[in-house]
Amino acid sequence: MGLFDFVKSAGAKIFGGGDDEPAAPVAGSAQDPAAVAAARELQERKRAARLAQAVEGLGFEVQDLAIKVDGETATIGGTCASQEIREKVILAVGNTLGIARVDDQLEVSTPEPEAVFHTVASGESLSKIAKQHYGNAMKYPVIFEANKPMLADPDKIYPGQVLRIPAIES
Repeated sequence: MGLFDFVKSAGAKIFGGGDDEPAAPVAGSAQDPAAVAAARELQERKRAARLAQAVEGLGFEVQDLAIKVDGETATIGGTCASQEIREKVILAVGNTLGIARVDDQLEVSTPEPEAVFHTVASGESLSKIAKQHYGNAMKYPVIFEANKPMLADPDKIYPGQVLRIPAIES
């Protein structure tokens, strides 16, 4: 559990049509502050619902999944069967355009060692990341498999994306 930082300007575009940013008052207008706050809250509930749909669409089973969005921060609650599912849910939510931070409040039924998270830099490939973390570039399939179904192709990673790097036995 804890806070995880992501690159707000990188990630999946699941919010669409203007939902990426909170509602802001129109310059020079005298909008009712209560109305502005209500509009922002409604927009954040819609964003949270879209994040929950995305998590469920990836097939992750989380009991009592609850996602709340407050500006650039998404808070995730519920119970996962494994540490792997917990980490994948965090990454699925955090690797979304407009989300800069994930507050992980997920519980794990069967605690396991945590994976390392790696933020992809420009020019990196899975083999380069595997070389850095495992000392062997040919271990890139381990990273690819650890990030399915968010990754559909080992050659399609992007700068700012955060990946799981699980521990492997030597």
